[in-house]
This record gives sequence, structure tokens and C-alpha cells, in this order.
Amino acid sequence: MSKDALSQKTVLITGASSGIGKAIGEYLQQKGYIVYGTSRNPQKVTGSKFQLLALDVADLQSIKTAVGTLIEKEGKIDILINNAGVGITGPLEETPDEEIKQAFETNYFGPIKVIKAVLPFMRKRNSGFIINITSIAGYMGLPYRGVYSASKGALEITTEAFRMELKHFNIKMTNLAPGDFATNIAAGRYHAPVKGGSPYEIPYGNTLKLMNEHVDAGGDPDFVAKAVYKIIKNPNPEVHYKVGSFLQKFSIGLKRILPDKVYEKMLLKHYKL
Repeated sequence: MSKDALSQKTVLITGASSGIGKAIGEYLQQKGYIVYGTSRNPQKVTGSKFQLLALDVADLQSIKTAVGTLIEKEGKIDILINNAGVGITGPLEETPDEEIKQAFETNYFGPIKVIKAVLPFMRKRNSGFIINITSIAGYMGLPYRGVYSASKGALEITTEAFRMELKHFNIKMTNLAPGDFATNIAAGRYHAPVKGGSPYEIPYGNTLKLMNEHVDAGGDPDFVAKAVYKIIKNPNPEVHYKVGSFLQKFSIGLKRILPDKVYEKMLLKHYKL
């Protein structure tokens, strides 16, 4: 391996076949990083500008195989970006237990498994940077998105603990919480069906339509990519970062200062419930 290759930072991005993960990979590659993305089915992805490895965050063996392949090729993993995730919507009462478990497997347990797989190699080099892509939705319990909010919020809190445990090994970790961005997450997420005659039929149906409109009107994923690059260049990263519209980021600040019931009323009004 050449000296130049050793000096270049190697990046692993989960869920990089489309959307935010793809945008991050392309941007970092333009900036001179060696980028490897992952996809459950890389053979079905066309036009990727960086190499894709087969990885399913719910499959521990596929994680170990992908990490092993990357180490064999590059000798190191400098930066891990946990981006793979899945959306889920529905009334909590009517969302199947298996779908709840699957959402947590992808959004929470999956990233933890990937972190555990790369940490031994980062510790060996006494260096590393891990960015967990969460969501502004993880800062609050949103109606009909409770499972998604909980899974992303769990990763936010776990990162706080992880940072302190890894400080001794010179491994940095942070969260980046995006708001609504124009990606295909709405098409790929699990929707509990709007059931005719359900007590939730009208409010859930209206909220689901509103959520889809927010995603469709979301910002360019390149904004997230640029935020990731800025974070990577920071020698002393913050615990939490947010990227999104002013109102989305402002809503987190309001939650900190407003009484719980006042904030709840604000959300009910926003979702027209």
C-alpha cells in the first residue's frame, strides 16, 4: 500500500445506495476520501460513484464480512457513518409488534452492531471517528411516528454514553440529526395501513399525508453531506448536531424551554389533530 493511500482517510457509510448516504459518499469522495458504501443488494444498484459492499445491519455475519473486506483492502477504517435506517408510521396501538422490532433492529441495534465491528480496528490504531445519522424526530415523540422517534432517540442517547467510554482510545463519536430531506424514505418505510372503520382512520390518514408532503418538500441531501464533512474536519466535535430548516431545529429548542403540555399542544396544532 502506498504512502498516499495510507494518508487518505477511509470512510465506511452504511445505507449508501441512495438518498442521504449516497450524497455523503459522493461528496466525501470529491473531497479526496476513500469511500466505501454499503447496500443490502449492491448488485441491484447502478451508477454508484464509489464502491458498494454487501451489508445488512440486521445480519451480524454480513457486517463482519463487509468490515473484514474493507480492512483487507485498505488496512483501516478511519470514519464510520451509520446512515442505514428505515421509516415506520402508524398508530402505536395498530402497529404490529414485529414491525416495531424490525424498525429497532435497523435503526438502533444495527448501528450498534456495526460500531462494535469496527471498534477493535479503530482502537488498534488509537484513532477513529463515528457519526450516527439520527433524526430531529428523535428529540420528540411525534404522533403516528412514535416508533421511529423512539428508535432514533435511543441512538442519540446511546451515543452520549459511547463518547465517554471511547474517549480513552482517541475515538470520537457524534450524532447528526437531519430534518426532512427529499429522499425515498417515505416510499421505503413501513406504513401501518389506514384501516376503514378504525378509530384512527381519519387522524392517521391526514397525518400520513402531511408527513409525506414534508418529505417531498424537504431540502437537498447535499446539505447533510456538507454538514458531515464539516463535522469530520472538527478536531473536537460536539455531542449533537442538527441539520434542517430553521423551524425544525427551532422546535428542539422550544421543547427544552416550553412546559410539556404547551409543547404537546403545539405539535397537535401542527399535525391538525
